[in-house]
Amino acid sequence: MSEIYTVIIGILAVLAVSGLFVGVTNDAVNFLNSALGSKAATVKTIMTVASIGILIGVVTSSGMMEVARSGMFNPGLFTFHEVMMLYLGVMFANVILLGLYNSLGLPTSTTVSLIFCLLGSAIAVSIYKISSDPALTIASLGEYINTSRAMGVVSAILLSVVIAFSCGTAVMYLSRLIFSFRYTMMLRRFGAFWCGASLTAVVYFAVFKGLKGMLAGTAAIDMIDDHLPTALFVCWLVCSLLLFIIQRFKINILRITILSGVFALALAFAGNDLVNFIGVPVAGFDAYSIVRRTGDIHMLMEPLAENVPANFTILLTAGLVMIVTLWLSKDAVLRVTKTELSLSSQGDDGREQYASSVFSRAIVRAALNINNGIERIVPERIRAAVGRRFEYEDVEHSGAPYDMIRATVNLTTSALLISLATSLKLPLSTTYVCFMVAMGSSLADRAWGRESAVYRISGVMTVVAGWFVTALGGFLIAFVVGLVLIYGGTATFVVVTLLCGWILFRSRFSKKSKGEEAETEKAETNEDIITALRDEVCTTMECATKIYDRTLIAVMKENRKELRNMVKEANDLFYQSRERKYTLLPTLKRLQSGDVNTAHYYVQVVDYLNEMTKALMHITRPAFEHIDNNHEGLSREQTADLMAINDDVETIYRRINIMLRDGDFSDIELVLSLRDQLFESIADAIKSELARINEARSNTKASMLYLTILTETKNMVLQSRNLLKSQQYFLVHRPGAPKTWIKQ
Repeated sequence: MSEIYTVIIGILAVLAVSGLFVGVTNDAVNFLNSALGSKAATVKTIMTVASIGILIGVVTSSGMMEVARSGMFNPGLFTFHEVMMLYLGVMFANVILLGLYNSLGLPTSTTVSLIFCLLGSAIAVSIYKISSDPALTIASLGEYINTSRAMGVVSAILLSVVIAFSCGTAVMYLSRLIFSFRYTMMLRRFGAFWCGASLTAVVYFAVFKGLKGMLAGTAAIDMIDDHLPTALFVCWLVCSLLLFIIQRFKINILRITILSGVFALALAFAGNDLVNFIGVPVAGFDAYSIVRRTGDIHMLMEPLAENVPANFTILLTAGLVMIVTLWLSKDAVLRVTKTELSLSSQGDDGREQYASSVFSRAIVRAALNINNGIERIVPERIRAAVGRRFEYEDVEHSGAPYDMIRATVNLTTSALLISLATSLKLPLSTTYVCFMVAMGSSLADRAWGRESAVYRISGVMTVVAGWFVTALGGFLIAFVVGLVLIYGGTATFVVVTLLCGWILFRSRFSKKSKGEEAETEKAETNEDIITALRDEVCTTMECATKIYDRTLIAVMKENRKELRNMVKEANDLFYQSRERKYTLLPTLKRLQSGDVNTAHYYVQVVDYLNEMTKALMHITRPAFEHIDNNHEGLSREQTADLMAINDDVETIYRRINIMLRDGDFSDIELVLSLRDQLFESIADAIKSELARINEARSNTKASMLYLTILTETKNMVLQSRNLLKSQQYFLVHRPGAPKTWIKQ
């Protein structure tokens, strides 16, 4: 046997480990989000429970490799070489695709990725076989490919979206009606029964989904299956009694229920989804072993059609790799979970991850119209009573995105739906069920208020659309890679391998950088906020000075390239200040807890900073458009006036920047005097331009640009002076202001 196939097996092994890393990072969102979102326990505790679930799930897994071995194609029609190229194309495409989704922070389905990558690569190899045999036509493609499996996955997406979202909404609405946000009293009275029902659903899910491989066919499972309603009722009584006893010891039974759900989902994840990550490499190794035994490298791979459980050692090793990955890539895992948490968090802090869209706005308007119609029908007394149940109050005082009632609903509903789908042999996706249940529960919990609904609906639509893109993207990538590998030979194989390795390395490096950036976004103290704003004001003012000066010089020289750069820099400066303005609410909550006056001045500083950068942007854009449209440049008189204005602006900004950097505001009255002189100069320049216009000595386009620059310069300097004054008050009046900052 050629040594190239030994190298391919080694590459598949490396990609299997990489696939485990990417897959765990992606799918951990399924079993971690509810616990993380409710802060039911520390991150370390949650990860420990998930790790135990993964380990038990791996040990008890049946590990059937049917999907990778023969689920999407007929291996009996492919030779060993063709199967190896097929599997190699799948792994290259699958890992790259999931790595891309993780870097974007979007949850997706490893099942969809695997199946459509298999489909794409199998079609590529099938086309190679058909083109090599004159007796075959494209109509013969159906003999090689199992398209019914792919259609099953597409139907799974649609079923998951509709069913999970609807059920999550209904269960959460009823649960909140019962408990409200002030659930403490109701939980003491009826919590054991309600949590007992949730725990029963979790146990049922763990047994029939997570442990089905080990327990299938046993007498106990057969008896439970035959008397399922009675078995569930007994389980509910036992769980309720156990939780009631635990509750007497002042232990929060919601935490127990949530952690049990995390364990069950992790158990099912490892017991069933593991084959998505290692199925293809293991199948490739099986094919390699078969050929080594027979010595026939040209044999057809009919033995792969047999459903053979995976080697226990391989499963256990993969499980340990998954656990290690879960801990070592904790930052990457938390970054992926951030998407779902941002779309389901309670309340609105002014920051939204997604922009609104036409569809989201139309959906919100339609929902408001429906709600208005319902309000006209439902009596006001009932509406008021229901409204009181949904009045938000953080009784847990944890600052979590949502409370433990909703976390319990998310886990219970997801477990029930997945268990039901498994028993009915419906192809529901675990990822899609968990995500859509969370979105439905957040809608029912009124987390999507009028201030945030359009953005969150856009986010959900983005994720759902991404699921379909997963299928299309996985198919196309695997199809192209499969064609290149099967037609290109050894040289192409080496090039593609190196290219894929470089992409994966770069993807991993990018994730690390983002994780390091995320570390800098941890909770800020009042002192951190003030220091950050002070530094941002100083930096922004210095950048604005340079941009303004370079813009006027570029206009005079009609330097189109320089003006384009100035437009970009001014836009970046404006969007940075606008981002600070949009994050006012959470910052003010922290500042107001210490001092209201400091928060008031903070608002002023941020507002003036935003207005100043906006004025600068309104100078650079018209200047670039004027030169870009090849209009006539400024006249000598206009240039002379602007140069004089530029010198005055530079003098004012130089003094402002020195005061901001040193914290010495003793020259603030001098800046006020210089500002008044500048405004007089601008007024004289405008009068001179009006006179030139009346005498027809000025070009219309040039005059419009000239007047725009003067007007926006006045606005920019006015806002800068106001900014300086507010910055002075902000630093002086905050509690415990350091003497080194204020030298008055």
